[in-house]
Amino acid sequence: MTGPSAADAGFAGLGLVPELLETLTALGYEEPTPIQCEAIPPLLQGRDLLGQAATGTGKTAAFALPLLQRIHDPARVGDDSRTPRALVLVPTRELAMQVSEALPRYGHRPFDTSVVPVYGGQAIQQQLRALRRGVDAIVATPGRAHDHIRRRSIDLSEVRFVVLDEPDEMLDMGFADDLEAILDALPSERQTALLSATMAPRVRA
Repeated sequence: MTGPSAADAGFAGLGLVPELLETLTALGYEEPTPIQCEAIPPLLQGRDLLGQAATGTGKTAAFALPLLQRIHDPARVGDDSRTPRALVLVPTRELAMQVSEALPRYGHRPFDTSVVPVYGGQAIQQQLRALRRGVDAIVATPGRAHDHIRRRSIDLSEVRFVVLDEPDEMLDMGFADDLEAILDALPSERQTALLSATMAPRVRA
């Protein structure tokens, strides 16, 4: 839990680098939401997180800002900067598109972050070309991510930051086996964040 002082200090009190603070100001962000106050500091510290907040309360920024700061930290970047260092799993193509647009928006000015959305219903050859060019982060639905893992078209060896956005929905949609296979394929040394609107027992598990 973060103290009242962090909320009172706005985004500047959460530990974000000045470049991200400048971007937030340019985007018109003034005060962090409760989930952002609670999630950003521990994620910046490298801790795993299980967070619950309703849709529309700023969950995307709550994980996106620390994700960007950590994957672009020179002390943590892998040798191959073209290899993805973050994976965000989402239940639907609509959310994949939304998050894949948000990450570069937050990370463009300081980091020039490259993101590839990976979801069903889009030509896989288009995704393969984008992945071969190299990316910082992948935003994917579980089924298509698992498909790429089977094809060996995604290199997960440098992934250090994993987000499950709305895992309750992904489980309701029958993605449990895909999620398990994806998590098994990831490096054991990683930071994991789960942000869910509801906290069913299987989400906690």
